[in-house]
Amino acid sequence: MNFTDLDDASEHSTHTPAERSVAASRSTWVSVGVNVVLSTTQIVVGVLAKSQGLIADGIHSLSDLVADFVVLFAGHHGQKDADTDHPYGHYRFETAASLVLGVILLAVGLGMVWSAFVKLQTPDTIPTAHATALWVALAAIVSKELLFRYMLRVAKAVKSSMLVANAWHARSDAASSLVVSIGLIGNMAGYPLLDPIAALIVGFMVGKMGWGFGWDALHDLMDRAVDEEEVQAIRKTLVSAPGVAGVHDIRTRKMGDMIVVDAHIEVDANITVEAGHNIAVAARQAVLQRHRVLNLMTHVDPAHRPDLDHARVTPEAQ
Repeated sequence: MNFTDLDDASEHSTHTPAERSVAASRSTWVSVGVNVVLSTTQIVVGVLAKSQGLIADGIHSLSDLVADFVVLFAGHHGQKDADTDHPYGHYRFETAASLVLGVILLAVGLGMVWSAFVKLQTPDTIPTAHATALWVALAAIVSKELLFRYMLRVAKAVKSSMLVANAWHARSDAASSLVVSIGLIGNMAGYPLLDPIAALIVGFMVGKMGWGFGWDALHDLMDRAVDEEEVQAIRKTLVSAPGVAGVHDIRTRKMGDMIVVDAHIEVDANITVEAGHNIAVAARQAVLQRHRVLNLMTHVDPAHRPDLDHARVTPEAQ
């Protein structure tokens, strides 16, 4: 999941870390409330109405509840101030939370697939579901879609990729409830196999989403660079700073939803060291103000004679 899913990704969020934490906590607690009600209702009604699909959907909602608490934990610890052991802060708690969320979803999805597969081996034992299960599944679709829209709006406002991941998790629940509803309609119409088939599809959906979140988070933990569009936006800001004649060797790495940047700026070779330093400081401040950059380390080079102390990264090596 890329940060480009958010509006105006190249601009730094106007929200402070404390404001982002409060917004994340508020929206996540709303999700907790919805998931407690839904998971309890879906599992209980699924057992009583004899619907494996609804039970699977309830387990999915229960996994959301676990994911919500992972997000709350990461939101609390991720906003801690920098310290001696973590000079860049604790922003990667959010990335680690996304990785945990992905693993949870993958495990839940595989469990659903296995359970449905076992059920499909004995089709004669599949009962006809009660109509109550269908009404609960339809209510879940509406609830999860409304929750998704609310959480995504908050995520975009505070520019948090972790909250975007959690919001899309809610959307996946709405989609899975739709699949379950179709399976229940087929089951009650005389095609009992459609209920465990719906559970099987839900399992694949959950597992696929878990793999995507986990894989993206793993790459971010390995210092993956931001996309080229955002790099070029940072380059443009540096080049436009007074006294900067050129820019090269820009390197980026993600730090949660923030970015750490290294860049070489070129200045007039005939100015004093102090003047070159002042140009670098002004360029750095411009980047920090306009982009979601946590820190920018600048190296000053004489104009038109860029140094060779850092080998350029080739496309093949990226």
